[in-house]
Amino acid sequence: MTQRYKHGEIKVIGLTGGIATGKSSIAMFFKEKGVPVIDADQLARDAVLPGSPALQQITSLFGREVITPEGVLDRKYLAALIFADPEKRRLLEAIIHPEIRRIAEEHIAQAGAVGHSRLIYMAPLIIEAGAVERVDTLWVVTVTPGIQLERLMRRDSINREQAERMINSQMPLSEKERYGSVVIDNSGTETETRIVLETVWAKETGSGNE
Repeated sequence: MTQRYKHGEIKVIGLTGGIATGKSSIAMFFKEKGVPVIDADQLARDAVLPGSPALQQITSLFGREVITPEGVLDRKYLAALIFADPEKRRLLEAIIHPEIRRIAEEHIAQAGAVGHSRLIYMAPLIIEAGAVERVDTLWVVTVTPGIQLERLMRRDSINREQAERMINSQMPLSEKERYGSVVIDNSGTETETRIVLETVWAKETGSGNE
């Protein structure tokens, strides 16, 4: 009997983790295995492309100033606009989140239609957004605190104080780990992490093959 998941016969694996934990590189591993990967951050950009209903609603709500001369959403201006105003943030999320979900559902349906049995949905804030129930299982990418700090400083070319402030503004990794049915430790070298991922993949597929 075919397994039924929340999206029919395709299993949606949520992939999350804190800043600078290496979620994208982990997702790439599974993409190389032939698993489709949906990036929630990319969906958020797709949701407000020029001409989209969401962008039109945002413009009506916040004014033409949120649109650059090139006709695209001015993310920095909008972020500054909603930064200290929870109500404006709520209104913005009420526009964008349903559209992200709609696009995600389309991608999932397309992947299932061509025969994929599983799909990775990479979403950094899936726990914080209360959207864990949308996936069939949640995998959490983690690293040790020292390595997270070091990698963030190097990646963004920032000092320790700036990096610590960014990390402390997020849900602690130790808390995120409690939500994961699988916790992927990405603290080691690329080779060491690949060994961890091969083990995760073998357990997931039962054979190591898609």
